[in-house]
Amino acid sequence: MSDAAYDLVIIGGNSAGLSVAVALQQAGLQRVRILEAGSAIAFPELVSEHQLDVGYGEPALAVDVDADGVVAVRTARHTYTARVCVVAQRAGAEDWKPTMTTVASDRILINKLPDFAADEDVLVIGHTDRAVELTARLAAAGAGVVLAAGGMDPKLLSPTAEAALHRLERERHATLLYRAVPDQIADVDGYPMAFFGDRRTPDLQFDHVVFAPSRTAVTPAEVGLTDAAAASGSVFFLEGADIAAIARAFPEITLTPPPTLAERRRGFTSVIDELRSEHYNATITHFEPTHSDLWVLRVRPDHGDVTHLPGQYASLGLGYWEARIDAAEDDDLDGKWDKMVRRSYSISSRMWDDHGYLTGDLDADELEFYIVLVPPTPDNVPGLTPRLACKRPGDRIYLGPKVAGRYTLGPVTDPSNTLLFFSTGTGEAPHNAMIVELLRKAHHGPIISAVSVRKWADLGYIEQHRALEARYPNYHYLPMPTREPDVPKQYLQDLIANDVLQARFGIELDPAHTHMFMCGNPAMIGLPEDVEGVLHYPEVTGVVQLLAERGFTLDHRKTRGNIHFEEYW
Repeated sequence: MSDAAYDLVIIGGNSAGLSVAVALQQAGLQRVRILEAGSAIAFPELVSEHQLDVGYGEPALAVDVDADGVVAVRTARHTYTARVCVVAQRAGAEDWKPTMTTVASDRILINKLPDFAADEDVLVIGHTDRAVELTARLAAAGAGVVLAAGGMDPKLLSPTAEAALHRLERERHATLLYRAVPDQIADVDGYPMAFFGDRRTPDLQFDHVVFAPSRTAVTPAEVGLTDAAAASGSVFFLEGADIAAIARAFPEITLTPPPTLAERRRGFTSVIDELRSEHYNATITHFEPTHSDLWVLRVRPDHGDVTHLPGQYASLGLGYWEARIDAAEDDDLDGKWDKMVRRSYSISSRMWDDHGYLTGDLDADELEFYIVLVPPTPDNVPGLTPRLACKRPGDRIYLGPKVAGRYTLGPVTDPSNTLLFFSTGTGEAPHNAMIVELLRKAHHGPIISAVSVRKWADLGYIEQHRALEARYPNYHYLPMPTREPDVPKQYLQDLIANDVLQARFGIELDPAHTHMFMCGNPAMIGLPEDVEGVLHYPEVTGVVQLLAERGFTLDHRKTRGNIHFEEYW
């Protein structure tokens, strides 16, 4: 055995232990040693970034103190002497069980990673440091990761975990669902399917699901802490001490606390530029107003590709620090001023390229979105679109990684089928991409896109659709403004109830050969509620009920059907 003198020895290379090491080294502490029982620390990139001194495969066997107050930490390899010891190590969660309904499967793991993660889609469920650690390890291994972190408060994460979370988002290595947690994990065709109670989050299927329960601090006995060491005041357990308390044991250093929001506003004139640099990862390349409240914009990410299937969506985000176009005031703005507001939007398509060909948007380096300004009401102050309205080409923005939603053309396997696309307002965005893909691949069955809006001016893609009609005789675009004096008012439901499609286009609604896609106002769609196996439709008749009466069936969760709808609207 050999002795080594340190200012600080940290037991545990997890997020909490790394946070202490980085903070105190940056404050001027020279001799810091991290003892990690395993073969890797939580964020290996920090070793070179901060020149960390780490001993791998060194679990603490005993922690004692001599008469002079010097701490001795014994491992199987060495005995380390230090002025202070911090125990950051966490106990496992072997007996933990999910509270949600789930199934027994070797693809559902608790507190551990799959043996092979490269190119696998993995859902991590958790809201603590441990969830961030596992998400980062999966991303580093090349997995496509979604972190369902409902209930997460970033302020309660350790500094290194919070920084890693920002980095994962900024570099588009993981998708974060801050408010969403699945209420059921089921088995569908041998793979776990996560069902979310939140209508803004679609049901998602993964290769693996990883539960990341929070870990508890180890007991004094687990690190061999003696009574003398416990009474010395030189051994800290992170469960009961913060970094500032540990720093006070070293009078020669000054730990600079992170500035409060008010201090950042007052003391840093470039704080907004710093926040944008920290959070934003994409550039707005195109911003074309259809009118003052309706825009088509394109976004190009700094990192990663934009591969997607027609009908899928991505999330956009801006900071609460950005200016609003209206005079509304966000609730608790001081408390969230340096945070971001995010929202998911269906990916649209510009439809035609500069040479008059159908676009190959799936191979492009940017994504197009079709967005309407949401006005404030007494009950709701929207956070994103009033800020997005102030942006122009060249401005920076946050673009989240893509989530493989179910609202795609996957069910369409027969190119002779009749395809109907019903939408309200900007709900036609995913349909634009779907229709272009169908026509590019020579779908020869009838295709109809019907769009309900208030005014003719609310049709941002009407010229592109008219050009499609002129070139493809099997395609028809049916815009339906409801507040124009020269246009008889009718709604999308009327097209079904009054057999308008058959009378106008000769299309028979045969459920054996027809698929209906709908995105937009829930009242138009009219989903039924399942109460003990009995379907109860809304008071206002929607398209679903009208089609169900003609033999159509919902494509939802485990049941495949021919009525498809966008679930996150």
